[in-house]
Amino acid sequence: MAIFKTLAAVLLVGIVFNLAVSYTVIKSLVESDPAPQIDCASACAVRCQLSSRPNLCHRACGTCCARCNCVPPGTSGNYDVCPCYGNMTTHHGQHKCP
Repeated sequence: MAIFKTLAAVLLVGIVFNLAVSYTVIKSLVESDPAPQIDCASACAVRCQLSSRPNLCHRACGTCCARCNCVPPGTSGNYDVCPCYGNMTTHHGQHKCP
């Protein structure tokens, strides 16, 4: 009978310890700092500076930047730097992001 009580106490301590460790891990994941937001307006201003349709470019770039939190460098291309930005397409299969 004493063996069962000892075994039950060991199992209970193990369960409590496991719960404490799990709580600590989950808490650290939840409280970690999110990625810093970039300034989409200035990043899109640089991206769209040579566009023939700057208002359309700024609107599309702003939407893409808000969703991906990145804008590729330069005025065109460089989609490999920001895959999320480069993989967005319109309903017609064209690049959404300038």
